[in-house]
Amino acid sequence: MSRDLVVALSGGVGGAKLALGLSKVVAPENLLIVANTGDDFEHLGLSISPDIDTLTYALSGLDNQTLGWGRRDESWNFMEVLATLGGPAWFRLGDRDLALHVARTMRLKAGESLSAITADMTRRLGIAARVLPMSEDPVRTRVDSDEGLLDFQDYFVGRQCRPVVKALRFDGAAAARAHPDFLAALASPRLRAIVICPSNPFISVEPILALPGVREAFAARTAPCVAVSPIIGGKAVKGPTAKMMAELGLPAGAASVARRYGALLDGYVLDAQDAAEAQGLSARCVTAPTLMTSLEDKVALARVALELADALRA
Repeated sequence: MSRDLVVALSGGVGGAKLALGLSKVVAPENLLIVANTGDDFEHLGLSISPDIDTLTYALSGLDNQTLGWGRRDESWNFMEVLATLGGPAWFRLGDRDLALHVARTMRLKAGESLSAITADMTRRLGIAARVLPMSEDPVRTRVDSDEGLLDFQDYFVGRQCRPVVKALRFDGAAAARAHPDFLAALASPRLRAIVICPSNPFISVEPILALPGVREAFAARTAPCVAVSPIIGGKAVKGPTAKMMAELGLPAGAASVARRYGALLDGYVLDAQDAAEAQGLSARCVTAPTLMTSLEDKVALARVALELADALRA
């Protein structure tokens, strides 16, 4: 049996960029993208899945590259009227984006699973690879901060990451079940590689790892796990990763992310300017340009990650 299955763990923007690159070099039937759902929340009566949606828009070519989130060619009539009427306008939902959330909410209330809805929506938008929620069960990331315990979207969007992070917790994770197809993929004899995309390790990847059985499945894997650093030159390309690291008492660097993942990693891809940080890491390291500004960048980085995984397995 050939080893051709690639499992990618992803959060939002940074992870979606590498996921798009992987989708161009791995056959769609061999690529499983596991999406963090710890960011999911309910707003205006709607079920919002930010990381699933970011992946969906990126993989379908509908992402808003100007904003870095949401859907391209967006309009904001709904939000403008909502604000005029005194409604909560802190979390912006574009008119085109709104349709996705309405459709998802209706189908969830009708009894469909999040994974089935995601599979159907991605298919309708022309995505051949599979995007899989990490769990059908609700897991909610909370931020313990100097302003108290905050829901993640309140911290991230409402307060624009200004509060100081003391700790993170994933409510519901202990009782949740990792999606069985995710666990089956990790145990599959076809598994070629696990790729941890360059997403925030604390709020995008660790909610996935917090699900019962996931770390055990990683420990029992027969294929290498490779991560791509979300930090370049001590700074996050986008989002609060470096800020969180400093507030949690960790050096804001690529090496700190690798050490955070610890024994999960067999290989690690760092940006060339961070080559010195590879010293002392237990994972085999390679350097490559990790700032993905074009499709060619995304594809090239995906190839580097997979080549490292293949070399580790050889």
